[in-house]
Amino acid sequence: MIEIKNKKISVIGAVRSGVSAAKLIKKLNGIPFVSDLSDEGKLKESVTELKREKIKYETGKHTDRVYDCDVMVVSPGVPLDSPVVVKAKEKGIKLISEVELAYQNCKGKVIAITGTNGKTTTTSLCGHVFNHCGYNAFTAGNIGVAFSEIALDVKENEIVALEVSSFQLDLIDEFKPKVAMILNITPDHLNRYENSFDMYAESKQNIYKNQDANDFLILNKDNGEVIKYLKDHKSKSFYFSLSEEVENGCFKEDNRIHFRKNNADKFLCRASDVKIKGEHNLSNAMAVICAAKIFNLDNEKIIKSLQTFEGVEHRLELVREIDGVKFVNDSKATNVDSVWHALRSFDEPVFLILGGQDKGNDYSQIKNLVITKVKKIYAIGSSAEKIFNFFHKDVKVEIKESFDAVLASAVNEAREGDVVLLSPACASFDMFDNYEHRGQAFKEAVNSL
Repeated sequence: MIEIKNKKISVIGAVRSGVSAAKLIKKLNGIPFVSDLSDEGKLKESVTELKREKIKYETGKHTDRVYDCDVMVVSPGVPLDSPVVVKAKEKGIKLISEVELAYQNCKGKVIAITGTNGKTTTTSLCGHVFNHCGYNAFTAGNIGVAFSEIALDVKENEIVALEVSSFQLDLIDEFKPKVAMILNITPDHLNRYENSFDMYAESKQNIYKNQDANDFLILNKDNGEVIKYLKDHKSKSFYFSLSEEVENGCFKEDNRIHFRKNNADKFLCRASDVKIKGEHNLSNAMAVICAAKIFNLDNEKIIKSLQTFEGVEHRLELVREIDGVKFVNDSKATNVDSVWHALRSFDEPVFLILGGQDKGNDYSQIKNLVITKVKKIYAIGSSAEKIFNFFHKDVKVEIKESFDAVLASAVNEAREGDVVLLSPACASFDMFDNYEHRGQAFKEAVNSL
């Protein structure tokens, strides 16, 4: 365990997790210093909070002061090949992630959830189920509240449902969740891993590397990459599957979801008890059921919590229905695989809003689904031309400059029973601050119709 008291700790990155890490360091009587390359004007909320907490910081550059430290906490948005991190390594400075810092100072049991897609929904559902079943459960991580923000508040008998990205797992040391989940692995963020899918997939495996025989690992048996990259581990394995029975874990059969332990049924519910839409969300729910039964939660309470979970903002979120046309916000769909799952969630014809900041997308993965389900694509953002060039021979595509322009066309073209779906397959940074900002802008535009 890293000693924090009276130690100088540099924090690289002054957004949500970086500021929370600095505050935690101060509470532990360490000496935090926060550094961010962005101008102060872009970090107004963070700077206000750092000033209020009387934490020293710098913006617009990384000066040599960042290297005058015992430990460096690297925020997930900072690439490991960035000059400041590379130089710190050369100087022999200990590097950790914000998740590692928080974990070392948290007394509760951690259920850590990673995967390319579905992390936020699964983390939210996990917290909902455990709270409904009588635990005091926190949700934290990439989901919105940094782990460092709540770490000291969690008691020994309490739960943290923790969403963790590959970036956060790259710099762990002692991180050892009681339960670890890998939901799926598909290409994403490869620009952070030298465009190597192998490197990206390998980083996900860190989630269980410190687990022992008293811990549990929950895996998606339907995702070939999850199984392919799985390493030897000491923890007990549970699987979930939509397509085949498992001896230990969850599976779907004849529209029923079973949980088995040592090949004996321990839980049964209807697939329709899972309120959130889509087969991918059945998979997410099965992962949570596995965790719930590992903790021996009550079956009837688990079912009731599945029936009452509404989903999360910006994930297949119904914004409004106008004259029988549904407007759905799936702004969190920042890669092609997410759009594939979104389209499969609808039986109705779709007007698809696609585009943003491209991440090297290969749209061939969704081509046949788009031809089958999509009436028209509205292409937006810096990738609009690429989207037009790929799809225009197979489906109608129109390039639009804004959501207002998209919706002006959609309200005239969509008919009763159609769906207007924002599921961009791209990052948002060409037009918006983040996917939340993009989703909020879409909802405001829809609600102004």
